[in-house]
Amino acid sequence: MSLNLSNNYQALGSSFSEQTLPAPVAQPSLLLWNETLAKTLTIPFSQDNDEKLIAQYFSGNKLIDGSKPIAQAYSGHQFGHFNPQLGDGRAHLLGDIADIQGQRWDIQLKGSGVSSFSRQGDGRCALGPALREYIMSEAMFALGVPTTRCLAVVTTGECVYRERPYEGAVVTRVAASHIRVGTFQYFASRGDTDSLKKLINYAINRHFPELRVEEKTPTTVDLVDKATANEISSEQVLKFFSAVLSKQVPLVLSWSRVGFIHGVMNTDNTTISGETIDYGPCAMMNSYDADTVFSSIDRNSRYAFGKQIGIMQWNMTRLAETLLPLVASDEDEAVEKIEPLLTQFHQDLQQGNLIMMAAKIGIDDPEQGDAQLINDLLAIMQKQKLDYTQTFAALTHSLNKSQIEENIIDALNEWLPRWNTRIEPFKAAAHQLMVKTNPMVIPRNHHVEALLDACQETGDLTALNKFLAVLRQPYTETQDTKHYQDSPVDGDKNYHTYCGT
Repeated sequence: MSLNLSNNYQALGSSFSEQTLPAPVAQPSLLLWNETLAKTLTIPFSQDNDEKLIAQYFSGNKLIDGSKPIAQAYSGHQFGHFNPQLGDGRAHLLGDIADIQGQRWDIQLKGSGVSSFSRQGDGRCALGPALREYIMSEAMFALGVPTTRCLAVVTTGECVYRERPYEGAVVTRVAASHIRVGTFQYFASRGDTDSLKKLINYAINRHFPELRVEEKTPTTVDLVDKATANEISSEQVLKFFSAVLSKQVPLVLSWSRVGFIHGVMNTDNTTISGETIDYGPCAMMNSYDADTVFSSIDRNSRYAFGKQIGIMQWNMTRLAETLLPLVASDEDEAVEKIEPLLTQFHQDLQQGNLIMMAAKIGIDDPEQGDAQLINDLLAIMQKQKLDYTQTFAALTHSLNKSQIEENIIDALNEWLPRWNTRIEPFKAAAHQLMVKTNPMVIPRNHHVEALLDACQETGDLTALNKFLAVLRQPYTETQDTKHYQDSPVDGDKNYHTYCGT
């Protein structure tokens, strides 16, 4: 069966990627297959009928017809320090495929072997991180957060050595693209403006075809042909940058809405498509604290929960720097043209954050004084160590005459009357808004870790699939929801996450 893969990014040339084959594995076995996603992508495989074939294709043992696997080149600021040579050190882009609506998606294997970008790594992935990426990305998708997704997890029959031996796995990631801020930095740091122009042309046709004068949907040929052109106007560059900025606003604000902490917001983990990518050291916040950080490698709390909006602004400024030579030959003139876009981005984030937080307490049109109401609530939550998800869920329930938890009533006893007075004229509408905005369940760290441990020890996916079924309905309380709503007994006091490499 053909998957109708195209190789549009590979066609950009050797400056952009290295053609390299996935490394075969000893004994591939299909563990998870995202049937719903497969159907959306028009992939004609089912776990019931094609289990062995899926395992072969999505372990890298068998090459899909038409695929020209590549490892993509990129740079990146890692915890504020620039590394000019990163790239896919354990991933292979198999190609891109159109979904039922004609939108193109990258199909990428992760944990599929080394490339020239591996930097002494083994190119492999342990089962735990592969399962984490599957669980977290499916949960984020259901929560309404822009995200990459997972199509498959295949075990390899081989060990991966980290601090000890672990079962190996290959995870298949699906993304609108894998173009990162670091991709632009790669060419900018080398002074390769021709490749920068080519990259922008490709990105426009892939992600922002509305910026083109021609009013037509780009075909596969269009993507390649237009991207090979090294001509692009200053106006188009500015429009492109503005479009990228607009994608980041809903991304980082949705992280704040659900209590997600990315853990490693390096520029090489920031996509221009505005998708959450790389679920290595990520975690969910339980007790509210803006300074919450769990990543073992984030020793200075650079990427703490409350800093993510600011870091996104920092990352976009780094992208802006790469575009300056294409905006104007005079740097001061280029800065003058691009700075208003960054200023507007800052304003959009601040206003968007207010609107998002106001929605969490049932206000769809914030007025003067609402920011203070929100800030006072967060201050109480932080002081009283209230659970972020539980508190907003309890407030939602309270408008439906459900019993609100006693500890929350006690903690918010001075704040609740102010809130009730504010929303009294539109209580029914406030409740509807809060139901859509505040999840009842999130992939809490202690449940995720317990399931990962169990799966790695026994190979039994029964509990994991039950968990996934609940996570896929985060705004609806099912009979199983209550089993996953509890915060950890120790408040995640000693919890740490790791990058998986």
